[in-house]
Parts: sequence; C-alpha cells; structure tokens
Amino acid sequence: MTQAVYSPATSTLTASTSRRANALAERLEQGARALAAVASTLSPAQWQTRIPRDGRKVGVLVHHVATMYPLEIQLAQKLAQGDAIAGVTWDAVHAINAKHAADYDAVTVDEALDLLRRNSADAAAAIRALSDDELDRAAAVSLNSDAPLTCQFFIEDHAMRHSYHHLARIRAALGL
Repeated sequence: MTQAVYSPATSTLTASTSRRANALAERLEQGARALAAVASTLSPAQWQTRIPRDGRKVGVLVHHVATMYPLEIQLAQKLAQGDAIAGVTWDAVHAINAKHAADYDAVTVDEALDLLRRNSADAAAAIRALSDDELDRAAAVSLNSDAPLTCQFFIEDHAMRHSYHHLARIRAALGL
C-alpha cells in the first residue's frame, strides 16, 4: 500500500490513502467533534464539575483528551515501525494525568476546544499517513503486559477511543 496524501486544511483523501487508515481517522475525528459539540454548550458551572470516581473537572478532561493525541499517535507510530513500547506503565499514566489536572485546573473552554481541534486534526492526518502494512505491525506494549499489539489496535484503544470514553463520563456526570 502506498503512503497517504492528505490535506487537513481541505480534508481531501486521495486514491493512495489506505481505506482502513482513513476509516480510523474519520472515527477519531467523529469522536473529537462529538466531545467538542458537548463541551461548547456547557455552562461555566458544568465546565467546573468534577467527574465522580475520577476527580478531574470536565474542562480538564476535554483538554486532557486534546493533550494526549500527540503522545498516543507517537506511540502508535512506534508500533507502525515494529518497535516495542517500553516503560509506559499505568502508574506513569496516572502521574501524567494528575500533573496535567493540576497544571490545567483553570483551563478555559476556548483553550481546550482550540487544542482539541488542532491536535485531533493532526492525529487524523498522521493516521491517514499509515499504510495497511503499518497498521498490521505488532510489537510488545508495556502498558498491556508486553502483549504484542498491532498499530491499528493501539490507535483504536487509545487515540480513537479516548474522546468517546471521556465524553461518556462527562455526559453521565452532568446528566446529559
């Protein structure tokens, strides 16, 4: 499969783009749009609401999703090259999340939505650049007990699922 040619500014897909990669990118974009659509309608009080059992504010979660896209895509690209993901643990993830929550406790709607739009567009473009062979490559992932996961699975389980996961928690917390 040839490499993708994709323009985020125009959202055009060329014949050389993997249909599978494009479908993954479209699902990521759909999730980011859904999260942005809900976040853009929230009152200031809703934006500051803490998520039960999580403790982070709604606004922090929206910004968190946006912040994580580059890292999630970087790790997926490692798998696409056949390289293992080592040293990533749930303890490290929790530490990153706690630091982010403290650093962005006062994040504004505009800041979070701008970052969400930019980083989701960049993530989708990076996904579209993957070939089917790259999506099929597997390597050990420390976060998953060194199970050999494919690049596609990692994208689906992290970058793509992330917005849907937190949107569901936000909706539940706010009764939406």
